[in-house]
Amino acid sequence: MKKKYKIVVMIHKGLLPPDNFNGLEEEKVSKIKEDMKVEIDVISTLKKTGHQLYPVEMYGELEPLRTVLDEEKPDIAFNLLEEFAEYPLFDQQVINYLELKKTPYTGCNPRGLTIAKDKALSKKILAYHNINIPEFEVFPSGKKIKIRDGIRYPLFVKSLSDEGSIGITKDSVVDSAGKLTERVEYLHKTYSTDVIAEEFIEGREIYVAVLGSSRLKIFTPWELILKNDSSDTPIATSKLKWDTNYQKKLGLVTKAADLTPKLLKKFEKITKEIYTVLKLSGYARIDFRLNNNEEIFLLEANPNPFLAKDEDFAAAAKHDGIDYQEVLELIIKTGINYKPF
Repeated sequence: MKKKYKIVVMIHKGLLPPDNFNGLEEEKVSKIKEDMKVEIDVISTLKKTGHQLYPVEMYGELEPLRTVLDEEKPDIAFNLLEEFAEYPLFDQQVINYLELKKTPYTGCNPRGLTIAKDKALSKKILAYHNINIPEFEVFPSGKKIKIRDGIRYPLFVKSLSDEGSIGITKDSVVDSAGKLTERVEYLHKTYSTDVIAEEFIEGREIYVAVLGSSRLKIFTPWELILKNDSSDTPIATSKLKWDTNYQKKLGLVTKAADLTPKLLKKFEKITKEIYTVLKLSGYARIDFRLNNNEEIFLLEANPNPFLAKDEDFAAAAKHDGIDYQEVLELIIKTGINYKPF
């Protein structure tokens, strides 16, 4: 019989699911289920498993978390935060606080979050370790845009730190200096973020889910396929990520990647290297491009990826015989056993 824990569930303010949907209009219920998908899946599953939950809504103050830690003395905090005070680089400071309070937590440690969320820094570190990365340039917000001679197009332009495909559209792939300048200016103005422009790698988009800290479980590589996208530069845009009708229009399919045994071993090896080099822990999804020469390029390392029941991480685990409830239990076990110092 699995041990039952007292668990603080850290969620963003406004994303606490209702206890039930009684009396709510169908349209309202549908919106709640879409906006709070991961919170609903995690909280409902943990409740069914018998754990004692203490959901804490957080925005820009640590006081709600401090109160429940001091009063309830939980066994672990289940981290569903992606930002703090609307800033994507501050959620790691909340994990620092948990470490100061000597409270175990799920997901990645603060150092791994800091490194991985800086897409340029993580790529520089990985390049030092001879891991293939696309060539890239960084355009700091608030500074004059300077485009060096010899830069190779097309380029994929995105925020240096924002996650969840924020700001990514079909216009994110550019093929000239003029379009690059225009896209960088747009992201600077709209999102007040530094921008990274990296070489667009033609080929297959492969995601690899990882679970663990010292001992790693690498799940079957997962592939994103757009059956109806005939463009030369297919990408996972924000609209594709969140708009189900658009997904159907483009024929979005995610499934176990059809890879040779040699490539499977190659993906497992490079995934473990990346996870270790970037000091990640807990669980993550590593995003790759596989070109026509079967060269693997790291696109992004995503600690604490989206954990909804029907998303890529859980789907890859299910393919390998681990259901959603067991995934959450393994994430909790990993957090309980992780030693930050």
